[in-house]
Amino acid sequence: MAQSFSIPISRRDLFKLAGLTAAGVVLSGSSDTAHAAENISGESIKYGGKKIPVLFATDVCICGGGPSGTAAAVNAARNNVSVVLVERGIALGGLGVLGCVYPFMDTHAPDSDTPYLAELKNRLRAYGIEPFDGVTQQTWHNPETLALIHDEMCAEAGVNILYQTVVVDTLTSGDKISAVVVQTIAGLAAIKAKTFIDATGDAYLARNAGVDYERGYEKTGNNQPLSFRFEMGGIDTERLYKHVAIELQEDWCKSKLPYFEIAEAMHRKQRYKLEDLMARGVATGEITQDEAEYMQAYTIIGKNGVMSMNCPEIPVKFSATDPVSYSKAVAFGRKMMRNIARYLVKHLPGFENAFISREAAMLGARESWRIRGKYYMVEDDYHNQSRFADAVCRTAWFIDAHGEKVSEKLPSGGYYEIPYRALITDKVANLIVAGRCISASFILQASMRIQPTCISIGEAAGIAAAFGLKNNLAANELDWAKIPADKRSYVSAG
Repeated sequence: MAQSFSIPISRRDLFKLAGLTAAGVVLSGSSDTAHAAENISGESIKYGGKKIPVLFATDVCICGGGPSGTAAAVNAARNNVSVVLVERGIALGGLGVLGCVYPFMDTHAPDSDTPYLAELKNRLRAYGIEPFDGVTQQTWHNPETLALIHDEMCAEAGVNILYQTVVVDTLTSGDKISAVVVQTIAGLAAIKAKTFIDATGDAYLARNAGVDYERGYEKTGNNQPLSFRFEMGGIDTERLYKHVAIELQEDWCKSKLPYFEIAEAMHRKQRYKLEDLMARGVATGEITQDEAEYMQAYTIIGKNGVMSMNCPEIPVKFSATDPVSYSKAVAFGRKMMRNIARYLVKHLPGFENAFISREAAMLGARESWRIRGKYYMVEDDYHNQSRFADAVCRTAWFIDAHGEKVSEKLPSGGYYEIPYRALITDKVANLIVAGRCISASFILQASMRIQPTCISIGEAAGIAAAFGLKNNLAANELDWAKIPADKRSYVSAG
């Protein structure tokens, strides 16, 4: 009898359970391919005084199915290594899907789209979602369509997805991670891998493995403020557009319906026409100063009459790295959300019949923990437009540190690069970190944290993981610049 999660189960049935859990194998028909991960074979490990099953023994295990983790998984699998992707929710895409963070901001850097990112946009088009408005270069997607696309790309590549699975712990041997312990719907299990990619956004895997890390602003200790985004339906977008763009003559959003944005942010150089509306609410006591401080909304392509609300911005006293404070922020943010929605319905033309149609399934954390890697990116890398031989992508998104510093933009055509060395550490040989928690200072991270950049970082992480395994190179010893140019997702122009 093989070791089970919580009840006795035959080895034959356990194989069936593993196959069902790894929906990517079953649904994609890839269980017979050379790069499908191995299912349970009766192996178990001892953890916390108990035996727990090894659910997968795989080449690459990626923790976190957000934009960076999904890109890493697809690209590793396409390079013919077995891949398991661990996701705590029931959809891939992270903040872009579960967190209502929409649309993708533009990097402002020329030719910054790496192949996977370009493919993602083309797949949106195939579903009738044109991502470009022709003016702003933001990527206007549809969250539900994007989740479906992620599923399809993973299935086609042979990625094994574990949904509703949370990383609990890391097990190490020497300078390597040997396994991660996860909580699944059936109980505790382990995943063994040769290389691990931390795409948790919070550097959870890296921190547990003993990697040095930072959190918050070096000067104050504060994280960037959290957000609790939501969607509102029942909006007369034609009436809203007429009021904001024509009657108020707001020129902030240059695009027109169906691509339309409204915004206001107090205490910034940019003066928005809707700031007076929100200030009146503070004066009458209908909303608080915190609720009025920042408000933004975007139409959603494919959802007529629905807008994605980039607010409320939760006060900075709530921490993205303290579990008690974070939990209090949820309730506080939900109250802010309701107050803002109620006020807009009462006072903003076009919102008269609007209602909250969806709450984000996760808070929007702009920044939490960051690793200290082989290369530590700082603000000078932004202003100096640093170039690196081992660069994995480029970006020029401005320094957007809410509550601390919103910097000037780089000159037109300018950009800086992110080196592979910012994704790896000296302490753990078989770990690559991808997404917003790479090795960077608080201020620099405020520039590289946007979704397109994180996607490109994840794309490179997946390619590097596969290349290292095929060439017997530790992830933290691999030189990205020595991977053949046609195998890389990005080659520095120097």
